[in-house]
Amino acid sequence: MKKEIDKSKGPGVYVPPPLLYVLTFVIAIVIQKKISLPDKLFHLIITKAAGVLFLIIAIFFLAKSLRQFFLTKNTVILIKPASSLQTSGIYGMTRNPMYVGLAILYLAITCFIGNWWNIILFPLLLIIVQEYIIKREEKYLQLEFGQEYKEYKTKVRRWL
Repeated sequence: MKKEIDKSKGPGVYVPPPLLYVLTFVIAIVIQKKISLPDKLFHLIITKAAGVLFLIIAIFFLAKSLRQFFLTKNTVILIKPASSLQTSGIYGMTRNPMYVGLAILYLAITCFIGNWWNIILFPLLLIIVQEYIIKREEKYLQLEFGQEYKEYKTKVRRWL
């Protein structure tokens, strides 16, 4: 028997997504202390330059998506219902610009202070975000916005 979604509680994601990114980063640092991998790459100027580029891109995604949410008086809290479906602006490029921005921010910080464990754990982080958060959001948005969301999904990719 399938568990029904309570639309009054939004997608029902109880772990704030930024916390997953932070926890993964911290776990990578802890693993590095136990199982050290060489980090020479992260001391190169080209890696620092990549970090700056990633940081600029991350700020773009995060600022644009958060601005749009606040202007439309929508909520970023995933245990509250959405007041509208975001489909324009940055949401015309990706259905999940906040998660894209957080992922790129994770890579930017990795370039500045990271280690190989940050890179090794990155795909696992993306799988968790997709399976635990995004798929719940998609299920909720399909119930809440129906055909409008279905059409939006056909036009805009989940990530990039």
